[in-house]
Amino acid sequence: MKRKKFLWVSSILTTILSTSAAVFGFAATNRLMYIKKKDVDFVYDRELKAQRFDENWFNQCPKEEMTIDSPNGYFIKGIFLKPLQTKNTIIICHGVTENKISMVKYARMFERLGYNTFVFDHRRHGESGGKTTSYGYYEKFDVAAVVQTLKSIVGEEAIIGIQGESMGAASMILYAGLIEDGADFYIADCGFSNFAQLISEIVHRATALRTKIPVHVANLFLRIRDGYSFKSVTPKEAVKNIKSPVLFIHSLEDDFILPYMTKEMYEEKEGPKMLKLFEKGGHAESFNVNPQEYEQIVAEFLEKYVYTKEPEMPPDSENFPIDEKEIS
Repeated sequence: MKRKKFLWVSSILTTILSTSAAVFGFAATNRLMYIKKKDVDFVYDRELKAQRFDENWFNQCPKEEMTIDSPNGYFIKGIFLKPLQTKNTIIICHGVTENKISMVKYARMFERLGYNTFVFDHRRHGESGGKTTSYGYYEKFDVAAVVQTLKSIVGEEAIIGIQGESMGAASMILYAGLIEDGADFYIADCGFSNFAQLISEIVHRATALRTKIPVHVANLFLRIRDGYSFKSVTPKEAVKNIKSPVLFIHSLEDDFILPYMTKEMYEEKEGPKMLKLFEKGGHAESFNVNPQEYEQIVAEFLEKYVYTKEPEMPPDSENFPIDEKEIS
């Protein structure tokens, strides 16, 4: 009788635990896959009010709106900003919940450094298609499609760079390390090195849980529901395969993706590389808080590792002064 009662209680507890795990796994993966995005108008107004988005320059800048086919089966929406008569181009990858407008802030800097800029919306962000956010796993294939499309336009002789911010940095590194090292240089700003570790740290900061069981449960459900695992999103492993120069940037005050993750990737990267840790700035705020120093370190990186043609002057050179020094 006691044995039957024990088995009955055990069965109930197992059912409760299994149900709880299923509910948690479904809820956790929902939050990851369908993370709430910032409204496009909100981002536009935020950047405008912060004076990071130069509306007059943007409206007057020669540009082309582009639609690129993703190998994942949807459209990628982007804008090719062409203030200069040059083929040299930088591709900008935004972070999670953001969109291409938030990355226009870098266009003026790269214009001064001799580059046109392509900004685009990652899958399920902005105007691009895609049902889920995958933090670099599927996004890396979209980066590949963007690079290939831009190369078909500007030609193989052009200098192509990629800058990624947060999730955009992870997507960029996964592209370069796992698909093709297809750019001449990369700038990785506040990216994470290990997605599983990042999720574990977020759980620890947000709850009293000190076990990795919730992460393992979420990982299992993510594999079932979206076809990849946390282990598939590990930029610090992918970065080992990148031969082109990489500039790693992070702010020491970042409390969302901790700066040690950028240090990890810097240590794993072989060959040409630079590391800049800013004293001030929260997550994805290195440029916002330190714009002049940020531009200076990018210029130093380009001068040290990237050979380009002398940058050509924009149509109205008085309004858009360019440093004419050859980058060598």
